[in-house]
Amino acid sequence: MNSPYSIDTIFKNECIQSPVTITHINNKQISGVLCDFSPATNVITLTQTSSPSNTIAIDLINLKTMQCTTEKSWCDLIANEHANFLETDHSKPFSITFLDQSTLSGEYFGALSDNQALHVFLALDSTHYRYAYVPHSVIKQHDLEPSQPIDETSDSNPESIDSEDVVKTINNAKHLELALSQQKTMPQLRLGEILISEQLINEEELEAALEEQTSKRHIPLGQILVSRHLVTTDQIQRALAKKLGIPLINIKNFQILPETIQLVPEELIFKHKIMPLCSFDNKLAIALENPLNFDALEDLRFHTGKFIEPVMATEKDIENAIQMYYSSASNALDSIYDEAEEPEADFDDTQLSRDEEQVADNIVVKLINKIILDAHRQGVSDIHIEPAPGKEKVMVRFRKDGTLIKYHEFPAQYRLAIISRIKIMAKLDISEKRKPQDGKIQFRQYSSTNIELRVATLPTTGDTEDIVMRLLASNKPVPIDKLGLSSKNYDDLLTAIANPYGLFLVCGPTGSGKTTTLHSVLGQLNTTEKKIWTAEDPVEITQRGLRQVQVNPKIGLDFSSAMRAFLRADPDIIMVGEMRDQETSSMAIEASLTGHMVLSTLHTNSAVESITRLLDMGMDPFNFADALLGILSQRLAKSLCPDCKTAYTPNDDELRHLASEYQATRLDNCDDQAQKDSLINQQINEWLLNYGNKDKAIRLYSAQGCGSCNNTGYLGRIGLHELLIATDGIKHRIISHKNNAEIKELALEQGMKTIKQDGIDKILQGLTDYSKVIAVSPK
Repeated sequence: MNSPYSIDTIFKNECIQSPVTITHINNKQISGVLCDFSPATNVITLTQTSSPSNTIAIDLINLKTMQCTTEKSWCDLIANEHANFLETDHSKPFSITFLDQSTLSGEYFGALSDNQALHVFLALDSTHYRYAYVPHSVIKQHDLEPSQPIDETSDSNPESIDSEDVVKTINNAKHLELALSQQKTMPQLRLGEILISEQLINEEELEAALEEQTSKRHIPLGQILVSRHLVTTDQIQRALAKKLGIPLINIKNFQILPETIQLVPEELIFKHKIMPLCSFDNKLAIALENPLNFDALEDLRFHTGKFIEPVMATEKDIENAIQMYYSSASNALDSIYDEAEEPEADFDDTQLSRDEEQVADNIVVKLINKIILDAHRQGVSDIHIEPAPGKEKVMVRFRKDGTLIKYHEFPAQYRLAIISRIKIMAKLDISEKRKPQDGKIQFRQYSSTNIELRVATLPTTGDTEDIVMRLLASNKPVPIDKLGLSSKNYDDLLTAIANPYGLFLVCGPTGSGKTTTLHSVLGQLNTTEKKIWTAEDPVEITQRGLRQVQVNPKIGLDFSSAMRAFLRADPDIIMVGEMRDQETSSMAIEASLTGHMVLSTLHTNSAVESITRLLDMGMDPFNFADALLGILSQRLAKSLCPDCKTAYTPNDDELRHLASEYQATRLDNCDDQAQKDSLINQQINEWLLNYGNKDKAIRLYSAQGCGSCNNTGYLGRIGLHELLIATDGIKHRIISHKNNAEIKELALEQGMKTIKQDGIDKILQGLTDYSKVIAVSPK
């Protein structure tokens, strides 16, 4: 009898809103309450026991096991009318061996198998069980005897998920290698047989397509079936993935290494429309649209001498990858890579100069395009081109998540051509080498990818020039609830900007996300009832509904002149990119006092310091205090990689150190040691209440390193915030010319948290660690 159970209903019945323990494929464990499971995306969401306010998403490809920790009655389960797939009333032994050679063994009452996992009901005693979910992708062998497979198409279960919808999409080399290690042995099936077995076509339709193919031998059968509108390419690929166990991958997210590209001759790439992805254990993973193209597989095996692992990708993805890596100029890039690895030639500067002049333009054009596209794909913020004098190589580095990493080195003879090409793209004077220049590149003029770069050149020693290119942020604003604000800061910020007029400032050093935050605020305020003008340098983010102006000091259009123009253009809200001088600051305060909301930024270290900076510019304390709504100071700290971060229990010394850093301001103003100890103990007790687990212990996380984070232990960045709200008390202290310490003291009493305090809160939530918080916190 077919069971109405599906993977979805098992999760809901056994796990949803229940305490579970997740074991990653790297054997790290996370405990929490399972919130949701999405079969279509292979993602589960979990509220961590160590941080109840922190919900994390876990990709099932990273999962080794998930076990419910709640004991349930076996008698109740088998009495359920929907559990007729479980016929045994006694336990029996089992053993599962994983790919890493570890094992899971014991007694079980029953098990089920679907195309994703084993569902095992572990026996705790003669009457109680726990449910365990074990993906097939991590199992080497097992001696379980599952009941009949789950019927995922049963009409009695409207919520069942079609098996086509749970085909795994692999998007990086680590996942691909794991999936291939679990792949079924490819049976000798033909495409037509598979499509008929999946009831996508019938015998007559297949015969007609095969007959057409006899006169069109160069056209694959799948393409003929698609042209006859019998199936879609997506249906063919999913049927093959289901029947043969071949992964369906996303090439765009792969970091394909040059050495992999060089394994396959270009003529084979274009002949078979394939893309090499990665090489391991004398195997070569190849993406192609039809994994049953045995001619292509045999051709590749013969030319590479490797065992070929076919995986599937869409035709468009493959074509885009071929264009990127195998265009005629890409071969020239390969020669550049080869030269960069060769020993340096012993030639003089005269020879070097001649070599520089002879560098082919088309090679350098493709080289610069590739550097920019690679930076864009990797989420880089800045590209640093660093030529060295003489015959030393040209270093290219990327800044990612705030840290510079080496991208590549190129031979010295490409130095002049690289600099000249970038200057031409940025519309700069290629003959001017003695002074800095600034420009901008609209990359969509050179590629289908819409990227904007801000370019700065600087003369350096040895008659060379450095170039730094900043990739401007995404042209879409980040929703304000995605900025990583604490609950209190989020509510206070929304309250402050709900005022019809006033001055709101965002401060922090360069690269701290000020522009992103301002546009998030504007996105919140942007309605058809409001006229919003912005003056920016440059315009990094565009929003429909905003009237945005790019300042140009060369023609006299600076922030102050833009402000004057805005005030004559019936604004409701004005955003000024930066309050750089007294005139702009005075006009901003005046505008905010005359019925306008004004937003701007300052390059200051803290919210309180911004007050002093503006008063030092000559702002009238009465007008400034009257206009001010609030000041948000922020930093970006590296966040822990969710795939490999490891939980641990801090010792008393570490907790007390965190607490003393958290209460540093109050401790500095306290001379009594007993009172200091009391403050620290109170803080630890508060954390135990807010962040402690069921054992009344605090769990922190440390960086480890895995494939997802390039073995750094960190992936992405999170915002740390300090929000000062201009209460009546704060306004009074500004008017009274109180110093920074006195204003800060009152702000803290009224609930403001410093950047360091906000960072420590996020340490306790498992988002980052102490070293990264201290690295960006104001001293």
